[in-house]
Amino acid sequence: MNFDLKTLRSALDQMGQEKGISKEKILEAIETALAAAYKKEYGKKGQIVRARFDLDTGNTEFSQVKVVVDESIVRIPKEDEDGEEIEEERDPEDMRTRFNNEHHILLDDAKLIKKDAQLEDEIVFPLETKEDYGRIAAQTAKQVIIQKLREAEKSTTLEEFGKKEGEIVSGIVQRVERGNIFVDLGKTTGILPYEEQNSRERYRPGERIRCYLYKVEETPRGINLRLSRTHPKFVEELFKIEAPEVASGVVEIKAIAREPGSRSKMAVHSTDPHIDPVGSCVGQRGVRVSTVMSELGGEKIDVIEWSEEPSKFIADALSPAKILSVSLKEDEHRADVEVAEQDLSLAIGKGGQNARLAAKLTGWKIDIRGTGPEASAEEASEETEIEKTEPEEEAPEVTTEEVGPTEASEETPEEAETKE
Repeated sequence: MNFDLKTLRSALDQMGQEKGISKEKILEAIETALAAAYKKEYGKKGQIVRARFDLDTGNTEFSQVKVVVDESIVRIPKEDEDGEEIEEERDPEDMRTRFNNEHHILLDDAKLIKKDAQLEDEIVFPLETKEDYGRIAAQTAKQVIIQKLREAEKSTTLEEFGKKEGEIVSGIVQRVERGNIFVDLGKTTGILPYEEQNSRERYRPGERIRCYLYKVEETPRGINLRLSRTHPKFVEELFKIEAPEVASGVVEIKAIAREPGSRSKMAVHSTDPHIDPVGSCVGQRGVRVSTVMSELGGEKIDVIEWSEEPSKFIADALSPAKILSVSLKEDEHRADVEVAEQDLSLAIGKGGQNARLAAKLTGWKIDIRGTGPEASAEEASEETEIEKTEPEEEAPEVTTEEVGPTEASEETPEEAETKE
């Protein structure tokens, strides 16, 4: 089996650049394939054959490996006077493997070759070099090389992207199949499932996209990289990019409640009393939070300050509504919130969104009531189910009594005479 060394070196360099597989791993795959081909053509059952390929000269050296054993590791069959093996019934509790002369070597014999030989050491015996491989052996070598290269590529991908799990990765939209988006990440492809996509966004092939890598799965077919643009951690990682205080850990993001594509609430806390956590995330003239909102397709973000005191935390979470009082029921993990009647719809939010996100963020069931006699009520549970006791107030119709006589009852003298 002859090799064009120049072409081989070029192929090794190309694969190393494109697939990220080291030259050593590719050489290992070639040597394994050569050993498999040699064993297929000339080897015996149970043999361990290894090959060493010299990339400079193109020469290949083959060797047979035997493992050092004794009777504690293997079952040695008994022989009669003529050297024939005596059949014995095997003890079902005996878990030792059968001695194979092509695979094993007894400890006493191994010490004749290597004085300091120990159990389970490997003794290497050189084999005659062969060049005329058959068609089946060459096909075996090809299959082994492909398999080993896939394993090496899988190992390289797992090593690289395993470290990036929980971070933002950037790639190019490759194709869209059955709602799932395949993103080219360079050396491999990630999957952005339909349920992890922002409903307000549209993705086109060739478009650059940033996603949150939330899961790296190792499967028999390869490595699956699961991406998301709806995960709450995606928002946190974006703020780490935009706000150095968040990246350094001085400002901590304690909790995030998100309805992707619509609105998010984020609770932040500063470990340094001299640093404003909300201001750090919002940025000068809102430049930092605006950048994150733009990345999320215009999703609105409320940044509030986290507090150890539940009542204050709940009141802040319901912003921009002004809260009059918060009464906590610890046994039910419920908070009764009172707001001014004119702020009731603001506290509840459109479709109950503000109260629902506040309940998610704080982890408390929230019951909102107005101070007026016809106030509506809203309750948000930990499962973010909200039930409104009465619909939001509609704008009152304008009547003549409300407008007043100066605007509704004023008549000209000619109209008065006509009526008479």
